Amino acid sequence: MKLVIGNKNYSSWSLRPWLVLEHFAIPYEEVRIPLYRPESRDAILRWSPSGHVPVLLDGDLAIWDSLAICEYVAELPGTRGAWPEDRARRAQARSVAAEMHSGFGALRNTMHMNVRARDRSVPVTPEVAADVARVREIWRTCRERAAGEGPWLFGAFSIADAMFGPVAWRFRTYGVACDGAAGAYLDTLLAHPAMQRWAAAAAAESEVIESSEVGRR
Repeated sequence: MKLVIGNKNYSSWSLRPWLVLEHFAIPYEEVRIPLYRPESRDAILRWSPSGHVPVLLDGDLAIWDSLAICEYVAELPGTRGAWPEDRARRAQARSVAAEMHSGFGALRNTMHMNVRARDRSVPVTPEVAADVARVREIWRTCRERAAGEGPWLFGAFSIADAMFGPVAWRFRTYGVACDGAAGAYLDTLLAHPAMQRWAAAAAAESEVIESSEVGRR
């Protein structure tokens, strides 16, 4: 299989399926295409019918969109636990993953993912504040329900956790504090070995996308 991704410093959508593949140690080849360059679209269209990354290639099959890729990977051998086994917990995990996938527009558009940046500052509008509060609420309630079952949202690591990987980097970049169960979860997510490998690769990248370099002091 091949996973085609964008810049690790900036591509939040690429991080999600990459994190699932890495966590479950699924063999694949990584193809990285720097974004927002004159040649980027043609390079991506070589792999992706949508013209966007990420895209997973498994033989002649192309799967695009982060959540669709994660769902495909969840059905591969070796990924037992990619969703919780309990039907009700699995439904909850899919709900928070889908909410992250389709919502939080104010947070996304204001706090761009920029893994190697620190101490950035952006205006916190009521809409951004509401998105941040909702993320904290999801983390707190999920962790309180799963207390004693493991450190992740539903005890064991799942696709739901991968969907929030970019949010963890956003919170780190823009100094968004979390306390209690939400704060402990944020620390756990940032400390995941795959997240640390992603951060090291992001730090080594030379490309700069100015539109995502917001909030410089």
